Formats: sequence, C-alpha cells, structure tokens
Amino acid sequence: MLKTIVVAARDRERLAEITAVATRFGLDLLLARMGLAKDRDGASPPDLPSRTRQALEALGPTYVKLGQILATRADLLPEDWISEFEKLHSAAPTLDFSTLRPLLEEALGEPVETAFARFDEAPLAAASMAQVHRAALHNGREVVVKIRRPGIRKSMEADLRLISHLAGIVEASNREARRFQPRALVQQLLDTVLEELDFTSEGRNADRLRADLAEQPRVVIPEIHWPLSSETVLVMDYVEGIAPRNAEALRAAGINPAAIADLGADLVLEMVLVNGRFHGDPHPGNLLCLPGDRLALLDLGLIGHVSARRQQEFLAFILSLRSNDAQTMADTLIGWHQGDRPSRERVLMASEQLIARHGSGPLVLGRMVADFFPLIRKEGLVLPPDLALIFKALITMDGVLGTIEPGFDLSQALQRSRARLIAHRLTASQSPEKLVPLLLELSRIADDAPRMLRALTRKLEAEGAAANGLTDGTLITAAKWLAAAILMSAAAVTAGLMLS
Repeated sequence: MLKTIVVAARDRERLAEITAVATRFGLDLLLARMGLAKDRDGASPPDLPSRTRQALEALGPTYVKLGQILATRADLLPEDWISEFEKLHSAAPTLDFSTLRPLLEEALGEPVETAFARFDEAPLAAASMAQVHRAALHNGREVVVKIRRPGIRKSMEADLRLISHLAGIVEASNREARRFQPRALVQQLLDTVLEELDFTSEGRNADRLRADLAEQPRVVIPEIHWPLSSETVLVMDYVEGIAPRNAEALRAAGINPAAIADLGADLVLEMVLVNGRFHGDPHPGNLLCLPGDRLALLDLGLIGHVSARRQQEFLAFILSLRSNDAQTMADTLIGWHQGDRPSRERVLMASEQLIARHGSGPLVLGRMVADFFPLIRKEGLVLPPDLALIFKALITMDGVLGTIEPGFDLSQALQRSRARLIAHRLTASQSPEKLVPLLLELSRIADDAPRMLRALTRKLEAEGAAANGLTDGTLITAAKWLAAAILMSAAAVTAGLMLS
C-alpha cells in the first residue's frame, strides 16, 4: 500500500491522464477484470479490443510499445485482440524544426549548417519517439537524421514506473491475469523501451546485422555515421526503394517479386536459425526493394536474439511438422511451456491435429500459425517471450512475401537452406571452446559413474531392488561399461575433429 501511495504521488498527473483515457474509451470492465478497478457485472462489449487499441494510441509511445509486444503473444490472446494490436502505430504530429534545433545542435556540438552540406527542415517522417529529416554530408552522401523528441525519456520513464507497479498488483490479485505473466511482459517492455530510447543501440544493431550478412551482397543495411550520432541523434545513409506492398509496382521498377520473396525467406531463416540475431519487426514499412532484386532492412531498433538451444528447438519444431513427427513436436511444445506441466497426451493430440493440416503441401506460415496458436491456447501452453517474437517476425515476413508473390511456400526456402543449417549446427557443436568443456564433462561422468551407480545400488537395495533382479555386481559392471563407452565416444569425437 505504501509503495502504491508513493508511486501515485510521484506520477499523479500521469495517473490522472491514464484514468481519464480509460474512462473515455469505456475500459472500466477490462480494468475490473484485471483487478485494477471495482468489480462490474456484464458482458464485454464486442468492440473492446478496438477500444483498447485506441486507448493505447491515445496514451502515447510507451503504451503503443506495450500493445505491440502483446501483438506478438498469440499464445495468450485471441485473434480479434491480436489483429487490433497489430494496427498500433507510433505516428505523431510533426514538430517544427525550431523546436528540435537546440537538441540537435547540442548533440552535434556544432551548428546544423556546419555539420551538414544541406539539411531539409521539413520532416521526412514523424513518430511518437522521434522525427526524421533528410540531409546531405559534405562529401555528397545523402543521409537521414533521426532526432529524439524532447522530453520523451522522462515521460516514458514515468509510464514504465506506473506500468511496472500495476503489473505487480495484477499478478498478485488476479489469478486469470497471472497466466499472462504481467511482470515478465513489463520487463520485456522495459528492455525494449530503454534500448530504443538510446539511438546508439539501433546503430550498433545495424553494424552487427551488416557484419552477420556480409556474405549476402543483395541485402542492404544503411551505414551509420558515428561521428554525427549519439544517444539522441542517429545519422545513417538514405536508402531509396519501393516497399514490398505491390507486385506490379515492383515489376514496373524492374524488380522481380519472386526473387525478392526467395531472398526474404532465405534471409529470415539465416537470421533466426544461423546468425541468432534478427529484425524483430520486418513489416513493409521497414523493408525496401532495390534494383538488382536487393532488399534493404530499415528501423533496427527492435532486434531479436536466438540462443543456440532455441535455434535447435525451433528447427526441431518445423522439421517435426514437415516430417509428420508428432512425438517430437509434442516434446518440443512441452519443453517450451512456462508453467505447470501439461498433459502430454493432450499436447500430442494437438500436435497430430497440426500435422494433419500442415504436414504436407505448401507451408504457408500464416495459415499454420492461425491454427497453431488457438491449439496451444486451448491446452493452456504459454510460450517464452523470445520465442513469441521469433514467430511474430517469421509470420510478418511470410505475410509480406505472400503479398508480392502469391502462393509463396516457406518449405522451399527451408529445403534450400537445409545444407547450410546442418553445416552451421555441426560447426557450432565442434567449435574448440565447446569441445573442451564437453570432453572434460564426459571424463568427469566416466570417473563418477561407478560411484553414482554404487550409491544407486544401495538405495535400490533399501527399497527392494533385489526383487527386480538388480544386484550390486550387475550395476557395477554396467557402470564400467558405461564409463568405457563414454571415454571411447570422447576419443572418437576428438579423433574425428583432428582428422577434419
């Protein structure tokens, strides 16, 4: 209670704004169900998802980001809510450049006219977090200048304090809402907002992706001009191209939609399953098609990361779908679930249903996921946030590519990438920094196996193991063979690596 009073006192003006917006859009029932208002009877109005989306937009960038994160959680929310949250955008009224000039010149350390050969004061684009202007460097290179809006950090930090506190209340007081893991969602929001507020993070993301994709000459990542960039200003190359929204427009520009679709599919698989770093929101506004059937990635503020373990799990999921392996799919889904262990039999049945619908024929990811998420919601499965973002990025790219190339089939891209994916997994598993710990662990297990099995023998004897035909001699002999097998395996791995 004391913490609530302190938070409310510190941010009381913003809290009053939030309450007023919630009331204006008729969200009293939703707040009551979350445990943030007095209980109210009655059915949810059919347009509640739309009202909620409009309220989030009215509350500004922090709440828009929250809604965009929720749009990735089709494992938690039904389709009507997801489709509304996918409409969220961060557009905002443009600011007169005279308002931004002092901030820009403070970041540059010099007048705008000195830093740039030309600077267009009319904005190229405006969002709730930043405004973008076009300019030219003294060497003739065309650039865009992204300038953070004045005061935006302070207001977003206030929102984050309030949202974090409210998430704690919801998780503690509402059993139904607890399944949504409010505090985990807020932590994801916190990480996302703090990273996007610091424009140097976006710049580093661009540099890393460019390095990851250095062997992909048809993929373009704008170069960052670091001497002119800072936490509040980002200067990068201007890229001119066509958004992948219309196949005819691409053809008119001499760009082959089918080639772009193939490149986009190969690219997203490379980022997720090989590099472990991917564009978190590859919608048409963040992609440009260029002459030579090239593809540019823009707006790199949101980057997802995939661990080697998650790469292996996700690949196992996709391959189990295409090879009609319901057992492996069920094991993967249960391993992903965050919560009480579900019924394996029910998850297996859900896996069999999914395979029956999508195990053969073209793999259209959007259609598959449209069936996948309702099935796992029905079984009460909750995906980890990083995995939800992977699905979201793949679905978004799949939708874009399907728009410009109807009938696009992701399984063809998987087939093309299979050799590279296998080579990557083998190379990763054979790296010296992983091999040495593996061999040491194998050696330790070999040394400990007899001791562990002797201890197991004593326990089994105490519980009547003899009745099952297990004797100390039998187990010790097994332990020796186990230790020998482990050491022989380790030797074989080492020899194979040395010969290769």
